[in-house]
Amino acid sequence: MMKITFLGSGTSTGVPQIGCNCDVCISDDTKDKRLRASVLIETENLRLIIDTGPDFRQQLLRHPVNGISGILLTHEHYDHIGGLDDVRPFGNVPVYAEKNVLNTIRRNMPYCFAENRYPGVPLIQLKEIDENDFYVHDELIRPVRIMHAKLPVLGFRIRNMAYLTDVKTLPESSFEKLKDLDLLIINALRINKHISHLNLDEAKEIASIINAKRTIYTHMSHDMGRHAFINTILPERQELAYDNMTISI
Repeated sequence: MMKITFLGSGTSTGVPQIGCNCDVCISDDTKDKRLRASVLIETENLRLIIDTGPDFRQQLLRHPVNGISGILLTHEHYDHIGGLDDVRPFGNVPVYAEKNVLNTIRRNMPYCFAENRYPGVPLIQLKEIDENDFYVHDELIRPVRIMHAKLPVLGFRIRNMAYLTDVKTLPESSFEKLKDLDLLIINALRINKHISHLNLDEAKEIASIINAKRTIYTHMSHDMGRHAFINTILPERQELAYDNMTISI
């Protein structure tokens, strides 16, 4: 059994967006309130977080956990790593990411890696990964190469679930890693096209190729439209994520 909790389902600005009075930003529907994208994955033996954006503290106050087995980072953009400092209550936490992402963390958080660290700074173990499979405890993690415009990003397959965010394109080899999924989680930024993110139609096209039993769209901006309406026009077995949504597979 694996439990997935959407800690956040929004894009880099969050929803509502500061200073905006659009139909989505003024919505009273809690499913239209989106913190920055992140998920909590719990199995029988471990607890993983994918991405720690600037809302990470708020997210874990909503969903208290008593330990983190590891953090998987998709890429180095601030809305995906900006809350990493808030892991400090959890002790020594392994952080798995590609070399360029780890270099960004070292540059942004030098106080964590100083020879004489100030008491109370986060204790994080930086674990370099690439496109090869690796394990967290006994759980197999399969990185999946995706492209965020020209920036290489990693998605992750865990058992029969795959989490892909900030996707614009996928190399052909990545589709091989995404066969026979029970659950695909993939970004769909908005209705109109975007230079570095899938829009809804593009995400639906990729979802139809992967053909998971269930597809959930995440990392959405206020330009996606209201949750309640968009869900009514999606194909069968597809839906929008929302903050605090929980799924067991």
